[in-house]
Amino acid sequence: MNYQEEAKEIIQGVGGKENIAALTHCVTRLRFVLHDNEKIDKDVLETLPDVKGTFVTNGQFQVIIGSKVESVYKEVMSQTDLESLTKEEVKEVASEVGLNPFQRGVKILGDVFIPILPAIVTAGLLMGLNNLLTNPGIFLEQSLVDAYPNIEDLASIINMIANTAFQFLPALITWSTVKYFKGNPLLGIVLGLVFVHPDLMNAWDYGEAVTSGDIPQWTIFGMTISKMGLQAQVLPALVSGYVLAKTELFLKKRIPETIQLLVVAPVAILFTSLLTFIVIAPITIAIGNTLVAGIVWLFTRIPFLGGIAYGLGLAPLIVTGMHHAFLPIHIQLMANGGDYIWPIGVMSSIAQGSAAIAMNVLIKDKKLKGVGLAAGLSAYMGITEPAMFGVNLKYKFPFVFAIFTSGLVGGFMATQHIIATSVGISGLPGFLSIPFEFWPTFFVCMFLSFVLSFCGTYFYGKFKITNI
Repeated sequence: MNYQEEAKEIIQGVGGKENIAALTHCVTRLRFVLHDNEKIDKDVLETLPDVKGTFVTNGQFQVIIGSKVESVYKEVMSQTDLESLTKEEVKEVASEVGLNPFQRGVKILGDVFIPILPAIVTAGLLMGLNNLLTNPGIFLEQSLVDAYPNIEDLASIINMIANTAFQFLPALITWSTVKYFKGNPLLGIVLGLVFVHPDLMNAWDYGEAVTSGDIPQWTIFGMTISKMGLQAQVLPALVSGYVLAKTELFLKKRIPETIQLLVVAPVAILFTSLLTFIVIAPITIAIGNTLVAGIVWLFTRIPFLGGIAYGLGLAPLIVTGMHHAFLPIHIQLMANGGDYIWPIGVMSSIAQGSAAIAMNVLIKDKKLKGVGLAAGLSAYMGITEPAMFGVNLKYKFPFVFAIFTSGLVGGFMATQHIIATSVGISGLPGFLSIPFEFWPTFFVCMFLSFVLSFCGTYFYGKFKITNI
């Protein structure tokens, strides 16, 4: 199929080829970095047959195309003579175009934590599988492991693999952080492994050691340093990864190439490790513990307020790309025993998907018919952007019903103190990350999210809107 004319219209819709700083694509979207977003003509773009919606996030203007995106991308590249860039290179360009310091900081968090999410999600799904095998009352009165002892070792292996990502979390974070800041990622891995070395006290045993007064220590130049590991710690790994990358780059600029191999890595690792154990870890652990304690306090003392605030705010945060700021918070809450806010995100996904499906029933436009269903099903699997940007924000009221639904259900959920023990896939598979004892209430909340969002959107659209 020839996409020449459509590519030409898309180029005009984004302000002409002179307005395009960079372009890449993902599975369903063209991702533009533009010099001036004011030149975008969304009305023109959204009348094109293959354009399902548009939105701006993280400095990128994204055009939802669907499965034909690669063909359209090639034609746009051909007509604009743009240089082919990777997603990472496009992100770099976006970070330099039109982002204020706060947006840039949130973008950095996203760019650091998104690459390690597959490992965290895998751990969450495997933990869910382990729960299915070891919890009684799910399939039988007793657990599957008790009923079939021959699978006990299989469950043990699954549990070990599931816990690995959290046990060695500092290595994942330091690797991604050092890579983002242009250091040697292998040095980032080494630094992260230093923080979980067997000679260090396991971080989960530290509280008991404080109580007993039996804390192993080093004494260096008269200064005592706790020999505490950083298992499942987020902020210390993030800051130390940044320090390592900057230290390595600083040394490389000042040390002759002939001796860099002998000097740069050893000095950078030693300096960063000492600085982390002496300064970075104590300060960042205190900050992390305060943040977690604040969230736990809110969801323990005023749960409905906390739940409704997060439920109402999550989808708007996704629209602006600000939700990435919660990634380290999710991981730290999990490491501290349970995440109060991630389950509410599941309800937000279901509410957005249900609103999109309701719009699919209401929409009369043949071009848009079917988009709502596909976008809704995508949201049910945890990918909400097609539903929000392709359907709900376009008509506004479905988005409003969805966020109020997730707010109300999130408030109720918080009063039931439902937690997630791992970050898994959002949407319908989200129950796998929820402890078994919360499943009945969690499924009720999922049902309410569907009914309230779907019915609110459908009946309001049917009786109040005539030009859908």
